[in-house]
Amino acid sequence: MTSAAVAPTSDGVLRSLIPARIDRLPWSPFFTRMVMALGVAWILDGLEITIAATVIPTLTSDETLSLSSGAVGAVASVYLLGEVVGALVFGKLSDKLGRKNLFMVTLGIYLVGSGLTALTLGNSTGWVVFLYATRFLAGVGIGGEYAAINSAIDEMMPARYRGRVDIAVNGTYWAGALIATVAQLIIFNNIDAGYAWRLGFAIGPVLGLAIIFVRKSLPESPRWLIMKGRQDEAEAQIRRMESWVEESQGDQALPKVDESKAIEIKPTTDMGYATLLKVLFQQMPRRSVLGATLMITQSFLYNAIFFTYGLVLKQFYGVPDGRLPYYFIAFAVGNLAGPLLLGHLFDTVGRRKMISGTYLISGVLLTITAVLFQAGALTALTQTIAWSLIFFFASAGASAAYLTVSEIFPIEVRAKAIAVFFAIAQGFGALGPVIYGSLIGDGKDTGKLFLGYLLGAGVMMIGGIVAAILGVAAEGKSLEEVAMPLSAANRMTPSYPAGPLGHQPIEGRVKLPGS
Repeated sequence: MTSAAVAPTSDGVLRSLIPARIDRLPWSPFFTRMVMALGVAWILDGLEITIAATVIPTLTSDETLSLSSGAVGAVASVYLLGEVVGALVFGKLSDKLGRKNLFMVTLGIYLVGSGLTALTLGNSTGWVVFLYATRFLAGVGIGGEYAAINSAIDEMMPARYRGRVDIAVNGTYWAGALIATVAQLIIFNNIDAGYAWRLGFAIGPVLGLAIIFVRKSLPESPRWLIMKGRQDEAEAQIRRMESWVEESQGDQALPKVDESKAIEIKPTTDMGYATLLKVLFQQMPRRSVLGATLMITQSFLYNAIFFTYGLVLKQFYGVPDGRLPYYFIAFAVGNLAGPLLLGHLFDTVGRRKMISGTYLISGVLLTITAVLFQAGALTALTQTIAWSLIFFFASAGASAAYLTVSEIFPIEVRAKAIAVFFAIAQGFGALGPVIYGSLIGDGKDTGKLFLGYLLGAGVMMIGGIVAAILGVAAEGKSLEEVAMPLSAANRMTPSYPAGPLGHQPIEGRVKLPGS
């Protein structure tokens, strides 16, 4: 098995069993350790955004930095801009230099950026610039994490576990939000404001620092290594993964690999974003439309509701500021529970049914909630229960959007594709808080927000319909079967499986640029 794992044929073509060897691995402590070490990225982002939402408004007080409202308002925007830049820069570098190299670098950048934020000492122009720079740097690190980590998890996770693991990991964003909310109740409400905001920005780096040592022991993606022609390194890494299984479960846990599952590839040069966009939208338009739609619709709804959540409770239901965290805990629990409890169904029931179902169900529930809201039938408690139920389904669907864009495109461009769709989603998502903030106003006109809720419901339903028509049945399939590498010797895009309206046409032969 070892000698045939990566064998050269002719003209630089390599024949490899490595993808098949990964997909036949049973669950082992290695995968648990990998999920813990890499999944922390989503926890950190949820932590950062929630901490910022809690802490940043306090920076206007004399006890903290005495910043102007305008200066404070720009802090969150700078962080989100950093995420987009980080995703695009490190998405390209991850495809070029490797998953492990980048997920170590991006975590380090985040640790430095967020840690330095807590050291902002004044409100002079220089210190305000320092504050913006450190928030931008923290965003760059987290944005870079998305591209490198989703790629690494998908490429090293056996096919039968890939969906539930990726969805659960993406859903842990809300574990970070939950940690931040509890921290607000324990720290910010019991410690002097001058110190509390600094402690808030230090929580993430402490968590990240604790996990960076675990990451060091993880292997590089064998799939990425073989695509780069580094066959000896690829073999060494897959053997490490197999040895961990053998140590915990014995030799019998590794069945013989069928030789017919070997792939033949010819390592290729790196592609830039201009070439990537040509491949995505000219040669793989159906999958690109699917990925863009899922990412844009979930981002719009989440940003719209999340960033105005407290404002709605305060303006329409009179919830005092000190009570808002308790309502947010319920909201975060609902968002966290969805991916964890529904994730396995994306591997068993199937991607298309579950993605379209979660999007459509959340849209229908939001429509019902909008009608009840307009009728004055809700209280702060029942509104929160309704939101928690809506986002129980929406959160699983949103996590599946990230899973989709990370598995339906070829390995050579996987990280860059994640980065592109993440950037597109962030751009559209930024519109949500602006639109809904204006609809909320002074909390006296429910009619405007009612229409806003209908808009959000319609947006999610569009995502569900597109998923039902264009969804890819990737459950239980090798990544190479879902999206054959551009460097494969017999390169042909797999056909779309039969959809609700009948068999979908093959999306054409995809050529490697320059071939």
